[in-house]
Amino acid sequence: MISRRKLLIPAWIGPLALSFPEQSWAGGQIEEPLADAVRSALSAAIANSAPPVPEFATTEARLRYLRWMGAMIFRLRKRKPDFDTRREFLQTVWYESRRAGLDVSLVLGLIEVESGFRKYAVSPVGARGYMQVMPFWARLIGDGDASKLFHMQTNLRFGCVILRHYLDRERGDLFLALGRYNGSRGRPEYPNAVFAAQRNWRYDGV
Repeated sequence: MISRRKLLIPAWIGPLALSFPEQSWAGGQIEEPLADAVRSALSAAIANSAPPVPEFATTEARLRYLRWMGAMIFRLRKRKPDFDTRREFLQTVWYESRRAGLDVSLVLGLIEVESGFRKYAVSPVGARGYMQVMPFWARLIGDGDASKLFHMQTNLRFGCVILRHYLDRERGDLFLALGRYNGSRGRPEYPNAVFAAQRNWRYDGV
């Protein structure tokens, strides 16, 4: 909710502790019972393994995407120096965000806060990858193989599907959905950090 987007600097953002492969201050989703219908819907969303190849209804839509890609490739260059890696990552984020009905800039902001765009980030509680997905989700809605959460598309798909689930559960309240994603529902630090980071990835054309 816009009225709640107070841009505070959270005190918990600080130097990261050392670990292997990498550590992050993120990923506090709480395991909770899922109704069979919800579990089935989430599992189906994960099982649909279509590759992240954008398709466009019009030439103008494709041009808007290409303009967005050009802008984001430039902005992300310091985080991911290799051009092809950067392009593949952005294409997948765009695809999975749109597939889940999420704002692409929001997902990029969440990734910035969660993992600093580090593919192999691991939080103190065991959350993994770009979107800091907790291993129990692989058991609940996947095949149980938590190691797959380091795979780029798998991690981004899980993260987007989970955030969409929380957003639906909170009836569209993004503030509460983000808090639930982080395991801090009702507290402002994490949602405000994501909203602040989102500003770095906004693009008027998409």
